[in-house]
Formats: sequence, structure tokens, C-alpha cells
Amino acid sequence: LGRPPETRAALNRVAQLVSDLHTPEHPEHHYVYDPAKAVSYTATTLAWVGDPAAEEFARTAIAELAVAPGGVPRPRRIASAQIDLALALLAADKPDEASAEVLAAITSGRVVPSNWWRVREVVAGVQRAGIPEIVDLREAIEAHRPVGHGGPAVTL
Repeated sequence: LGRPPETRAALNRVAQLVSDLHTPEHPEHHYVYDPAKAVSYTATTLAWVGDPAAEEFARTAIAELAVAPGGVPRPRRIASAQIDLALALLAADKPDEASAEVLAAITSGRVVPSNWWRVREVVAGVQRAGIPEIVDLREAIEAHRPVGHGGPAVTL
């Protein structure tokens, strides 16, 4: 983490390794590499490392997921890609746009519990930027945050 050039080099090596792979018969299987998910995986990886290059990959992933094969969009994957985009926008010093993207993800109701730590990262970045959109984000979080298995709600 925090090493964008090395991360991009690793992503390029992976792209070369998988370039000859075909779409699997059951791409939904978690232990099968699905080339169609490569754009999303790249967006997430670049977003985690804080590379603004994630922005283009995340926008592409959102567009592709919205018009998924068979006409079935992937709303949870779209929400995840919106979080990736928000992180990339923060890295590109665009906190107002980051706020809008993470707000869209939150209010979709499709952010899985395991992605809320990433939402917290975006919210912290928006708060550091001191923009007024933080008020809307906090209201959305209160309305949509998950409550874990009888325990306390996720704190943001």
C-alpha cells in the first residue's frame, strides 16, 4: 500500500498472465478468474493504493456493470465501484465529487457490511477537506449503516 508504481507494475504482470484466459463457464464462482471483473479489480487495487488512475477504471467499471450481460445490473458491485471512484477522487483532490459518489453508494442500500470501512475512509477524507457535503453524508450514514448481528451499529 502506498506504492502506486509498484502496484501498477504488478497489475500489468497480472494482465499479461491472464491475457489468454477465456471467460469461464461459471464466472460467478469465487475461485475462478473472470476476465470481465478485471476492470473492477484494477479500480479497487488502485483505489486502495491511493492512485488517482483508479478514477478511469472505476468509471469504466460502473458503466459496464450498469449494462451487464443479460440485462442484469450488479447493484452491489456498482456500489463498490462507486466507493472505489470516491477514493480515487479523493486522491485526485476532488472531495466534492468523492462525496457525491459515496453518497450514491450509501443511499443505494447496496453497500455490503465488509465495505463500510472503505466508506469511513471516504467520509474521513471529505471531513478533512472541510466541505459542507459532510452533513449530507452523516445523515445518509445514520439512515443506512448496517447493524451487526445484534451488536452495535457500525460507527462512522
